[in-house]
Amino acid sequence: MSVSKGKLDSIVDAVSSVLIGKEAEVRVALACLLARGHLLIEDLPGMGKTTLANAMARVLGLEYNRIQFTSDLLPADIVGVSVYDRNEAAFRFHPGPVFCQLLLADEINRTTPKTQSALLEAMAEGQVTVEGKTRALSTPFFVVATQNPIQYSGTFPLPESQLDRFLMKISLGYPDLASEKHILTGGDPRGRLVDLEPQISISELLDLQDEVEAVNVAEPVVDYLQRLIHFTRTSEVFEYGLSPRAGLAILQSAKAIALLDGRTFVIPEDIQAVFPAVAIHRLQGTGRGHDSGSRVLIDKVLDSVDVI
Repeated sequence: MSVSKGKLDSIVDAVSSVLIGKEAEVRVALACLLARGHLLIEDLPGMGKTTLANAMARVLGLEYNRIQFTSDLLPADIVGVSVYDRNEAAFRFHPGPVFCQLLLADEINRTTPKTQSALLEAMAEGQVTVEGKTRALSTPFFVVATQNPIQYSGTFPLPESQLDRFLMKISLGYPDLASEKHILTGGDPRGRLVDLEPQISISELLDLQDEVEAVNVAEPVVDYLQRLIHFTRTSEVFEYGLSPRAGLAILQSAKAIALLDGRTFVIPEDIQAVFPAVAIHRLQGTGRGHDSGSRVLIDKVLDSVDVI
């Protein structure tokens, strides 16, 4: 490995120092970046969604921008716009906030589908086209999008095709009692964001993304993943099963988790570690209310399929 496991652990520890009690979620978020994916966080206000994105940017040394999505936000507010320059007698392009390395798309489901699509196109292609000219985005390019639960008023839920652009979807949830006591007695952890220092260079981060591709996956592990996917397609619990692209996403994410653990091979526990985050927004239940995104349904898949 070009970067030692100790340095990877220091990245997780640094982010966890301002996101108390959420080390597992931090590891999954970091794995999402290493797998060249994008992350969607759905949670109530005040759970640390913005703090996670900001801390990751600081610890990884990434250029960071934030967009607050509102109902009147326009695509040009994301990708940029050309403005006529009288002195040069020509149009000059003014890049939007999407031109960065880590973009926080805050409350993405509070804007219209047209504006959502402007960002999701950039996520899929790694580039934007403005007025007929294509411009490449930064490398790496990592989007952390947050959204309020869909039952909140004033939201525009992302359709399944757009949700699929996100490699993972997670929720941070309430802290446990010990972590919350630490937060209450130790002051607001967000105040320590300014003290976070980069733990890794951009070139090292790009090398790690390349190393994820080289992680080995043995045939029995692939067979286990196929059984999980097949269960989602044949079980009456789900409206529809996982697609081949979802299977590839699970495999890529498992490779990233293995790398975080200092291994060059995937084990079944890696599949289990990332399966909920990769599958939860791609499966929809057949029960009352169509429990899309239910962790209970995801756990049912993992409990119903034998490893061997």
